[in-house]
Amino acid sequence: MPTRLQSSSIPPFSISWVGNCWRNSLETPEEIERLTVDEDLSDIERAVYLLSAGQDIQGTSVIANLPFLMRQNPTETLRRVLPKVREALHVAGVEMQLTAAVSFLTILQDESVSIHAYTHSFLQVILLHLEHRDTGVSNAWLETLLSVIEVLPKETLRHEILNPLVSKAQLSQTVQSRLVSCKILGKLTNKFDAHTIKREILPLVKSLCQDVEYEVRSCMCRQLENIAQGIGTELTKSVVLPELIELSRDEGSSVRLAAFETLVNLLDTFDTDDRSQTILPLVKSFCEKSFKADESILISLSFHLGKLCHGLYGIFTPDQHLRFLEFYKKLCTLGLQQENGHSENQIPPQILEQEKKYISVRKNCAYNFPAMIVFVDPKNFHLELYSTFFCLCHDPEVPVRYTIAICFYEVSKLLNSGVYLIHKELITLLQDESLEVLDALIDHLPEILELMSTGGESSVQENKLSSLPDLIPALTAAEQRAAASLKWRTHEKLLQKYACLPHVISSDQIYYRFLQRMFTIMMTNNVLPVQKAASRTLCIFLRYNRKQEQRHEVIQKLIEQLGQGKSYWNRLRFLDTCEFIIEIFSKSFFCKYFFLPAIELTRDPVANVRMKLCYLLPKVKSTLKIPADKHLLQQLEMCVRKLLCQEKDKDVLAIVKRTVLELDRMEMSMDSFQKKFYEKDLLDQEKEREELLLLEMEQLEKEKQQNDGRPTTDKMFEKKRRDTKTPTQSLPKNIPISVPGPPSVTPSTSKEIKKSKLIRSQSFNNQAFHAKYGNLEKCASKSSTTGYTASVSGLGKTSLLSLTDDSFRTRNASSVPPSFSPNTTLPSTSRGTGNSLDPKSSGSKDTQPRKATLKSRKSNP
Repeated sequence: MPTRLQSSSIPPFSISWVGNCWRNSLETPEEIERLTVDEDLSDIERAVYLLSAGQDIQGTSVIANLPFLMRQNPTETLRRVLPKVREALHVAGVEMQLTAAVSFLTILQDESVSIHAYTHSFLQVILLHLEHRDTGVSNAWLETLLSVIEVLPKETLRHEILNPLVSKAQLSQTVQSRLVSCKILGKLTNKFDAHTIKREILPLVKSLCQDVEYEVRSCMCRQLENIAQGIGTELTKSVVLPELIELSRDEGSSVRLAAFETLVNLLDTFDTDDRSQTILPLVKSFCEKSFKADESILISLSFHLGKLCHGLYGIFTPDQHLRFLEFYKKLCTLGLQQENGHSENQIPPQILEQEKKYISVRKNCAYNFPAMIVFVDPKNFHLELYSTFFCLCHDPEVPVRYTIAICFYEVSKLLNSGVYLIHKELITLLQDESLEVLDALIDHLPEILELMSTGGESSVQENKLSSLPDLIPALTAAEQRAAASLKWRTHEKLLQKYACLPHVISSDQIYYRFLQRMFTIMMTNNVLPVQKAASRTLCIFLRYNRKQEQRHEVIQKLIEQLGQGKSYWNRLRFLDTCEFIIEIFSKSFFCKYFFLPAIELTRDPVANVRMKLCYLLPKVKSTLKIPADKHLLQQLEMCVRKLLCQEKDKDVLAIVKRTVLELDRMEMSMDSFQKKFYEKDLLDQEKEREELLLLEMEQLEKEKQQNDGRPTTDKMFEKKRRDTKTPTQSLPKNIPISVPGPPSVTPSTSKEIKKSKLIRSQSFNNQAFHAKYGNLEKCASKSSTTGYTASVSGLGKTSLLSLTDDSFRTRNASSVPPSFSPNTTLPSTSRGTGNSLDPKSSGSKDTQPRKATLKSRKSNP
């Protein structure tokens, strides 16, 4: 039975294309009949038939499918289909020609046939259509040929391409033919030895550089860079450089521009004498004439200023150095001095076009600003370039400020001890009205703030905030602007970067100015990635908070407002927070404060919450250590058993069963170190030790405050902390099987011993944030744990018996950091039974008790 264009021989896009044409243009049964093909034909027969008797659209579909036919049956395709393709291309339209060029290139890349077979079957077809009257078609075939040249052997290149090129490059040929010859010559240079290039290729190059058409001269000029790389330094100086000098004086502005850009790209090829005696005068002349010429030349010149500074560094005389610097400054303010006094609608089109070019020039100047700092020496920045930097940061056009914001980190690194000079500009860009500028700046915000807080004359930690008085208001204002916009990705990124703040500002400032804002975002924002970013940053703030009372308040809010919140959406965010707590804090911290509130959600009335908890349970179990946490393991097993017995939602039940199998395969982590978990246990011990230090530091500060009668701030310990290293790296490799936890602080410990320990160990804050916050970026330990040896039907019988074995050693009491023994009573870690919950207030984000989809809510793109 006949059918329309079987899909086995036509790619999906072609079928859709054909179908659209039918719907749009076919009206009669006769027209439909002409496009009908017998379905019993093989792919090869169908292709031959469509190329012989089908419509153009069918032939194009066959050619698009040619790579598939070559992979499937290369012999028959070359013998029967390819001759028909050649015939069709003689009279083909633009669409079929473009499709054929792409298909031929795909066949080459797929290596469906040998290079010899490809050369014999396809190369002549490519060469034949290089000079197609349509420029787009000609360029498409040229791109295919340039790719083919890369793999062809030298002899084939010489006979099939280079020899015919001698006649194609003559003045008697069309301009299109000579343009194609220029690009082929640039590609061929790297395929032959220097002798062949000098004898056969360079004469053609010189001829095309002297062509009567400026398009040909410009095209050949741009290929001189490739040719110089193939012929070596000596021939470049004797052949290429004279041509470039002559072309730089050409009457055509596009030719002069091409010569200038090629000279800049080849600066490293020439020696000092050539650069000082030949190239520098050309550059000087080009700069002097640029304001009188077309603005497009100014755009190119401003873009290549950085390369010029690097390539000509050390050659300028003091006077030339000063003139070149003044020229750069003039470009940085180009177009800003003109006041036309007209509204935007009244400005003539040519003036608007000119202003766009001026904006491009200033944007390029901003891009090259780091190179100009090197040019003038960072020590001279304030005298020579600060005013220019100020103008670029306050430029009225967003693209200019966006570019300088991208470069801000590089500028900060170059200034090093002089970074304090650009504090005000940092605040300016943080307060910029355009979120694009803010987005560009915050990519390296942690590194910039670190340089600001440690570099410059106020490098000591005690003075790091006095030099940035407006930083906190600028950061909070930037976050509020991002939150009020529809660009939630910028908001998310900004919240992620705020994780660096404990290294820059004090714990109290974070607590009073940022922490509550993170809570608000978690509770009220409608974009899931933003909520998760706020949650993780809040956990980092909590991790480095220096006051026990504040930590307890935050923990209490997390449990009451999120874990026990009325909205199921808040309870889902509590589980996200628990995941971040496992990643960032020690296992003992999670078990002490969040383990029971987390597993209480197995009784949640909303299926989505129970489902999300099931996915989290393996990570929750990995925080337990046996035998110290056997009571928590029993609680976990009891909750999972109840889920298995009482769960009515089939989706949740299926996930519970899979989770039980995963829990059963886990190995339990012991109190003592195990070789297989050595790195993870070591990292957890380090986290636990740092948490213990928080309490010790707070206690010492209170004692000193009582003794001295005046407040002591965090800053008094920063200098000592930088002088020591965390002893993680110094632990012996052959560590004993059982390693005791950090010693607890007893009342009998003397003040001197406390201070000694503090000084030895106080490096954790800085180390945690240096090297891109290494401890925070490591994933939470997925330490395998044992336990669930029971099957789904009889969970927990064997494991519970094994946990009561008296041979297990209890965890050392000192392994749980006393820094988290609350002075104030935290809320109950149990939410109560499921029956005590009001399903109307807990059943949905607002009031619905129905199961919601587990997928994240769609966010604004």
